[in-house]
Amino acid sequence: MTSTDRRSFLASSAALAGAAVLAHARADDTAGALFAYVGTFSSPLRDTLPTQVDLPPGNGRGIHVFRVDRTTGAMTPAGVHEMGTSPSCLAVNASGTRLYSANETDRVGKDKEGTVSAFAINRTNGKLELLNTVRSGGAGPTFVSLHPTGKFALVANYFGGSVAVLPILSDGRLGDATDVKVDAGTVGPTKATSAPPGSFAFSGHDRTHAHMIQADPSGRFVLHVDLGLDKIFVWKFDEQKGTLTPNDPAAVSLPPGDGPRHFHFHPNGKWLYSVQEEGSTVVLFDYDATAGRLTARQTISTLPPGFAGSNFCSGILVSAGGKFVYAGNRLHDTVGIFAVGPTGTLTYVGEEWTRGNYPRSFTFDPTGQFLYSCNQRGDNVAVFRVDRTTGGLRFTGHYAAVGNPSNVAFLDVKPAG
Repeated sequence: MTSTDRRSFLASSAALAGAAVLAHARADDTAGALFAYVGTFSSPLRDTLPTQVDLPPGNGRGIHVFRVDRTTGAMTPAGVHEMGTSPSCLAVNASGTRLYSANETDRVGKDKEGTVSAFAINRTNGKLELLNTVRSGGAGPTFVSLHPTGKFALVANYFGGSVAVLPILSDGRLGDATDVKVDAGTVGPTKATSAPPGSFAFSGHDRTHAHMIQADPSGRFVLHVDLGLDKIFVWKFDEQKGTLTPNDPAAVSLPPGDGPRHFHFHPNGKWLYSVQEEGSTVVLFDYDATAGRLTARQTISTLPPGFAGSNFCSGILVSAGGKFVYAGNRLHDTVGIFAVGPTGTLTYVGEEWTRGNYPRSFTFDPTGQFLYSCNQRGDNVAVFRVDRTTGGLRFTGHYAAVGNPSNVAFLDVKPAG
């Protein structure tokens, strides 16, 4: 190739690249903005328990805001809402006008309660405006979700071993708790029943630890897990009063020491998948939506055949089409991939390295095309393209630098008209 040809090739390449960027920009403008909010551990973590092996020093700055390229999945920084209280879990309301954060390292009052904050969202630039902050009903809130009615926030307090219901007022602010339930029972053993050979995974079997809370699809029942008690609790929910009443039965037990952490419903509402932090398993439950009853039917390891040693599971997601389940492995630093059979049973398909240390959680974008892994100790969010035919994940090459990321929540701004 001559120097003239070379220059012509480079000029053509630059023009094509520019056209591609412009096309992406126009596509984003046509579709409306897509924002990602990343919750972080953002302060020195004081008063933590000696068993808390997963908490880093707090390298985040609060809630980090990104604009997302719909075509490539890449994240571009769009600002930070500074908070020193570790807003480690985020939830955006259905209308995309409010965001709520569970602030895990806040220490309020004599009981050292955590807090939950409400924000108004500027749908033009994604910026957040604090509306108010209220107590979470216990220490160390690690999870917040919104009831399907949009009238309540549900909070799990990990350090306090409690769950709470917070009313959402007409302007989006939070009211004081309408109900708080404190977990009680026998704490499981320090060795998980289902742990891999040679595992020393021990994180939460020292006391009660409420780790997640969420309503079922109908909103009639609310489920929450307690890792230390090895139980999933089921509550009847009063939508008028915002109160929880024990279901019958009130809970279902997992194998001693396995430590249920998170769960996710299949889109059909009939199956629930629970991931166990210390046992490194996924359990399939049949769910009776009329009675709010769970029945275990399958247990499968989140790790590849032959694995030995320690691993801590993190999150679990069912794909929007219900064909695949994804489970997070920390220390092994992978996302395990499972195919969903006709009756809901899982078959191990493979795994994908998360390109960073200690994936605390992962989230699909609103289209299900991309998966975003919060690599907590790696200080980054890594982006993967999802093959919706095979379930496979392929790293896009895109990272977002975020100190101690914990959770991603998306806001899809629809264009006017």
